[in-house]
Formats: sequence, structure tokens, C-alpha cells
Amino acid sequence: MAMTIDRLSGVSKELMSESILLCPLGTAAAPEQKLLCIFGTGDLGRSLGQRLLQTGYRVIYGSRRPHSCGPLPQGAQAMDYEAAALSATLVFVCVHREHYDFLEALAPQLQGKVLVDVSNNIKKNLYPEANAEYLRRLIPGAHVVKAFNTLSAWSLQNGPSDANRQVYLCGNDAEAKQAVSEIATKLGFAVVDKGSLSAARELEDFPLQLFPEWRLPLRVAIGLTAFFFFYVVITDVVYAYVVQGKDNSFRIMVSLANKVCPIVSLIMLSLCYLPGVIAAFLQLYRGTKYRRFPDWLDRWMLCRKQLGLIALGFAFLHVLYTLVIPIRYYVRFKISEGTISQIRENRTSVFDSTTAWRADSYYSMGILGFGLYILLGISSLPSVTNALSWREFNFIQSKLGYLTVFFCTFHTYLYGWNRFLRPSSYKWYTPPAYFLSLVVPSVLIVLKLLLILPCVDRSLTRIRQGWERTSPEDGNKRALLM
Repeated sequence: MAMTIDRLSGVSKELMSESILLCPLGTAAAPEQKLLCIFGTGDLGRSLGQRLLQTGYRVIYGSRRPHSCGPLPQGAQAMDYEAAALSATLVFVCVHREHYDFLEALAPQLQGKVLVDVSNNIKKNLYPEANAEYLRRLIPGAHVVKAFNTLSAWSLQNGPSDANRQVYLCGNDAEAKQAVSEIATKLGFAVVDKGSLSAARELEDFPLQLFPEWRLPLRVAIGLTAFFFFYVVITDVVYAYVVQGKDNSFRIMVSLANKVCPIVSLIMLSLCYLPGVIAAFLQLYRGTKYRRFPDWLDRWMLCRKQLGLIALGFAFLHVLYTLVIPIRYYVRFKISEGTISQIRENRTSVFDSTTAWRADSYYSMGILGFGLYILLGISSLPSVTNALSWREFNFIQSKLGYLTVFFCTFHTYLYGWNRFLRPSSYKWYTPPAYFLSLVVPSVLIVLKLLLILPCVDRSLTRIRQGWERTSPEDGNKRALLM
């Protein structure tokens, strides 16, 4: 037994000695960090260097004044361009195109290295060729990759959690793009490869675009606002001045604005869901989901989120204007005038339960509609969307979205009540503005009710699951072939 213990202790000592030899504690050499070079010590260059240092890279800056180039991130050092170019195999060119001349003299030092062009221009078509293509022509022996130009210095400082998550890149050399892609991935960004270097001009135009996805919704909002504003000015202000001799121009600031905002909001919310209904009927008509929609319908469907958010903004304005109405001078004056006239005439108003029901229902539908409005807006935020499953997101944006349209439309119907029967509502033979706002949402609700009919819904579900209706011509062709 003692011999066995001695043998085991001997084996243990041998294993321990081998373990100590293989992995000595405190003496294991850490993997050498990769050295990267950055030309330029501006805001973008410093922010990029700081992010690279935080990720574990070593950074060296190339500067024309290495000893007076300003504060650099802690852990980085600055050299002249030639020495910095020789020290690293990957160089970020963070200088403007008009200062590229010095790079031509560094062509021997940059031979075979990866040059990442992050430059942008102040406007489109400023030069006949893209900056990255010009850089490749200056240094033909280098592998030029266009990347990181769509990120700002703020985005690099805050990281992908608080800013843009995508890094677009393009280039002709696959290995060079892979090297840049690995760096972007380690920094926490998602890489989108746009192909060869010929796509560089497209990438350089990205930062110059001003809300490209919002242009159509904003144009629709501005057009609807202008139309209905002038419409209610004519029917409420101009008509009263011409026909009745009253000056109601003071109502433009609050009363008429509070008419235009809910009208535009309701129409734009309906326009947010109308293309989906049109697409469904188009699929039913074609009998397949594998045919492309028309271009106008594609563009319309791609901007539905923007339409909905702008509609929510107008709904917020409507709520704020409504809260302001009770403290307006005009309203307080009318209330006091009515009270004094009743006292003088010694009469009281009779409580009307029908009017009370209508008023409470009107406010209730508005509150419910606005609450669902806010829920739709919150669920469209990227941070909330990422936490929802597809089924949950679809339920909120589709089912609750149509319910929002219904509540807001019913709210408007209760506002109008029986006014459409009064001849005085049609000033200069024009319908009231709220009446016009009900056209699009009413059509949307009717079409949606048709789609949820069991027979229609069953056919649409089959089509969206991949079923296709065979046309008679196809059947005849198959018969002839057989």
C-alpha cells in the first residue's frame, strides 16, 4: 500500500513538473497586438484610434508635424508619414482628398499594403472620380478599400450601441477587404460588403444624403398640411369675413391649427396601412406572391414607418392644442358671456344625456386612439423592435395598427355627428374639412373588412404560403405537352 502511494505521489510530481514547464504561471507571453497606422490626427482620426486602442490594437499616427499634432489617444504615438507607413501593413487614410498629394511620394513605402480610405466630399459630383479610385491611381501598388466613411467621430467614440451599427466597404482585393472587415467586426460593427471599388462613389454619397427615406413622407405631410390649412382658412375665416362680416382671423393660430393637425394625422396613418391592403388585393388578383409589385407601391411600402411617425407627431400637436383650448381668451370670454346672458334672462340649460354620451364617447375614442398611437411609435424604435419577436412586432404594428385607425376614425365620426346634415356646414358648397379627412380611413376600413372575410382570408393565406393559381392558358399548354 505504501509503495502504491509513493508511486502515485511520484506520478503527481512528474505531472506537476510537466505542467509547470508547459504553462509557467506569470510568465506566459501575451499575443502580440496588431499594429495599425492612421494618417491624419483630426477628429475622425483620433476617435478611430481611440476605438482601436480600446479593442486591443496598437496604433501609430502619421503626421506632417509629429511633435505638434495635438493631443492623441493614450497609448498611441505619432511619427512622420514615411516612418509610420513602414511600421504597419494596414493604413487608415483620414485626410481630405485635396491633401492626397503627399501620398504619391510614399508609394514605395505603401507598396502592397492595405489603404483604407475614409474620406468624404462636401457635395456630390465634386470630382470626376471617387476619392478611393483616385487614391488607387496615386498608389497603384497598394490595395485600396473604401470603408468607415459613413461613420462620424461621435459614432466611433460611442460605439455601435448608441450610434450607427453598419460599416459599408468596397474594394477589388478580397484579402484586403477581409482584413478591414475583421477590424470592423472587432470594433462591434456589422459589415456590409458593397462589392468592387467602383461602388466607392455610392458610399461617398451616403453621408451627403439628407433624410432620403423621409423625403416622400415629408412631401406628403407638407402637401396635406398646406392644402387643408388654406381650405379651413377659406371656409372659416374668409367666408365669415365676406358673408357675415366677422373677423375670425385670430382663430388661425390655435383653432384652425387644431383642425389641420388631426386631419393630416388621420390621413397619414391611413396611408401607412393602405399600401398593405392594396398589395393584398393585388396578390389575390394575380393568384401568386412571386410577382413584383409596381415600383410606386414598393416605394410606398418602404416609407410606411416614416409615414406613421410623422402621423404620430401631428397627433401629439393635436393633443397639445386641445389642452391649450380651455385657457384661451376666446373660450373664457364665450363661457363668461354665456353665463352672464343666462343670468340676465333668468334661464338655465337643460342637461342632454345624448350630448353627454356623445361627448364622453368622442373623448374616450380619442384617448384610446392616441394611446395605441404611442404604442405603435414606441414599438418602432430599434431598441424595442430588437426585443420583440416577429409575431409580437407584427401583432402590434398590424392588428393594433388597424385598431388605432378604427378608434381615430370613430373619434372623427363622433366629432362630426350630424353636422353633415346641416346646410350651414357646406360653406360655398364645400364639404367641411373633417368630412374630407374621413374618405381615406373609411375606404381603408372597408377594404380591410373585406380581407378578413373567411373566404378571402383563406385564399390570401394560401397565396402567402406559396400556393399559386394556375391560369387557363397554362392548363392548355400542359395538356398539349402531354
